[in-house]
Amino acid sequence: RRRRGGRDLLRKHSPPPRWHLRQVRGRRPRRPPLDGGVRLEHQRRAGLLRSGVRAEQPGPRLGRPRHGVQAHRSPSFGGAMYGCPSCGTLKFVPFRCKSRFCPSCGNLYSIQRTTSMSFKIIQCVHRHCVFTIPQELRIFFRRDRSLLNCLFHSVRDVILRMFRKLNKAEHFTPGFICVLHTFGRSLQWNPHIHVLVSEVAVGRITPWKRIKHFNYALLRKSFCTALLNRLHDQLGDSFKKVKSDIYKNHCKGFYVYAKPNNCNPSVASKYIGRYLGRPVIATSRIDSYSGSHVTFHYNRHEDNKLIIETIPVMEFIKRLIVHIPDKHFKMIRYYGIYNSSVALSPAVQNARLTTSLNHVNSKQWLSMLVT
Repeated sequence: RRRRGGRDLLRKHSPPPRWHLRQVRGRRPRRPPLDGGVRLEHQRRAGLLRSGVRAEQPGPRLGRPRHGVQAHRSPSFGGAMYGCPSCGTLKFVPFRCKSRFCPSCGNLYSIQRTTSMSFKIIQCVHRHCVFTIPQELRIFFRRDRSLLNCLFHSVRDVILRMFRKLNKAEHFTPGFICVLHTFGRSLQWNPHIHVLVSEVAVGRITPWKRIKHFNYALLRKSFCTALLNRLHDQLGDSFKKVKSDIYKNHCKGFYVYAKPNNCNPSVASKYIGRYLGRPVIATSRIDSYSGSHVTFHYNRHEDNKLIIETIPVMEFIKRLIVHIPDKHFKMIRYYGIYNSSVALSPAVQNARLTTSLNHVNSKQWLSMLVT
């Protein structure tokens, strides 16, 4: 036993690992390497040595991509060699490409983010909302991508204002997750925000309250005013003319979808988070490639009509890469009681416990009492 920090800790020794790791390229080896003679012999058996080229020097001759034209897990990225000291079997595992346009790597990243999102969600009814902007404003976000932060902040202010106006003494605070999508079905630049809002709010006195009614008129007009004011502060007086024209053309505010749908939080989180790491278009939507033109299809959002479009290759690539976010830009943000600074407060913990107990049926209650 050793005393550390005023506590008695018993250090447990883990058994020696069965597998050894040989790092080929990139990172440092995390486990002891194999013996040199054994490693080279197994490389020869596995076909990793071709024309005297060792696996520590990967090149184009060491193998082709395992998924056709895709370079996912190609030996050109390097890899790791795993070996069993008992039977002597070796296995070479190439590193992943970690590209946003790789269906395998992007899908794995999307699943991880969606799973992390589902762990933070309270087990209650949520509402899926969409905040959109008119076509006149899209060019400003295209020229200066830092303005996308104004989009997030405007949505946050509008939702918190709507809930807190219900009772100013209670100061109700919901939990909501905002995810930015910058594309439409036709791959055009169309930034909009998907929001997953809990219909349970935490108050100063009331531990939690179910709120079913969302004021659509307040959401539309408040979102329009908040976004235009933030853009005016960022762009200066040169934005005044555009601001007045938008107020004149959109007297009812910007379009906000907030109908009651009683969506399952896990299903909605998968929907809004599936394009966080994957390409903006699925490979199943690409019909043909002639070498100079790409043909793809989509269902038009207005009337759900099937549209088949053929565009040049460079135009297709341009539509794809324009949606790559800037480095370190947060595409998903947590607000309200889902924010890390608020989630650990006693009021939020009490609301989580109350909502979880309300979802427990009688058989589960009986099993909890017996245990």
